[in-house]
Amino acid sequence: MGRSSGVSGLRRRREVWPVTQVELLWFDGCPSHEPARAMLEDVLAELAPGTPIEDIDASDPAKAERLRFPGSPTIRIDGHDIQPGFEDPGDYAPRCRVFPTPAGLRGVPPREWIEDAVRRSVANR
Repeated sequence: MGRSSGVSGLRRRREVWPVTQVELLWFDGCPSHEPARAMLEDVLAELAPGTPIEDIDASDPAKAERLRFPGSPTIRIDGHDIQPGFEDPGDYAPRCRVFPTPAGLRGVPPREWIEDAVRRSVANR
C-alpha cells in the first residue's frame, strides 16, 4: 500500500498562467542579447510556462525610434521595462544597454528584475 494523503493519491499542483506580453528588443551585434534571452527563457519556464517571447530586432534606427528602444537588450513585460525606476532616455539609437546593479554596470539585467516583473504580471491576471 502507498502513502495516504487524504486526496486519493492525487497531488495538488499549482496553476501557472502565461504572462500577457513579453518582448525582447535587441540589435544585431549585441553581445548581451543571447545571455539575456537565456535568462528570460529560464525565468519564464519557472514562473510562467508557455509564455512566448516576442523577439524584436531593433537594428534599424527608424524602427528603434518607433519602438522607443533604449538599448540592447531591453526586456518589457506587459509593455513595461523591467528595470525598476526606468526613465525613458529619449535617445533610441541602436546601441548596447548597461544596467545599474549592486555589482556595478552590467550588460544583462539582474535575474531578480525579470522575476519581479513576471510575478507582477501573473498576479495582475
